[in-house]
Amino acid sequence: MRCEALAFDTGGTVLDWHGSLVDELSQVAAWRDSGLDHHAFTNEWRRRTMKGIVGQLQPSFNMDDVHLTALDDTVGHFALPVLDSAQRLHLWRAWHRLRAWPDFPAALAALREQVTVVSFTMLPTALVVDVSRRNGISWDAIVSCEMIGAYKPRPEAYLTAARWLNLAPAQILMVACHNFDLDAARALPACARPSCAGPTSGARVARPTRTPTRHAISWSTTSTPCASSSSGRADGPDP
Repeated sequence: MRCEALAFDTGGTVLDWHGSLVDELSQVAAWRDSGLDHHAFTNEWRRRTMKGIVGQLQPSFNMDDVHLTALDDTVGHFALPVLDSAQRLHLWRAWHRLRAWPDFPAALAALREQVTVVSFTMLPTALVVDVSRRNGISWDAIVSCEMIGAYKPRPEAYLTAARWLNLAPAQILMVACHNFDLDAARALPACARPSCAGPTSGARVARPTRTPTRHAISWSTTSTPCASSSSGRADGPDP
């Protein structure tokens, strides 16, 4: 079956969240002399956020809300001075200022000439709009789990995205650098982003080894027009 759409995970596959946030942390004057490991803080902030959002069903909050709660928890974890309200909100909003991987916007534009390209993400809709405008990224559609009310890796998130695109799941290629996302979409190719979580992440390129559960979604991986990744680092399995 021909691949009709590319569904891009957005947080790490499209956006350099780690490098962007490390740069933002270096500008926090209140912590400048604290000896803070910016890489460790960034990864802990992200880890706590993911723990709070992954797999949620009809939550009363979105990922922006979890980012703020996780920020406060991470500040406490590192025993840092509490930021004043303005500094706290500015750092929280850094997620809306993330930069894209430099190879992505032009590659996406080229892919979009051949196939539908969609941001399929757990990030809030407003955040994806902000970072897309900031980085000159044009999507055919944004499908946020916030809209669906079911967050990855719940199968209803993937099935609903396919239904909204009026496509069969097998007509959609999932592009992601996260194992859990690919496993849920059943072992699809990904952009290799070896520094997605910073210099000590130890990310590797390897196909998921778990046998998909009966709930996994079989999104296509075989269509020739969709065989390359957004970054040109293609065809490879996920990290």
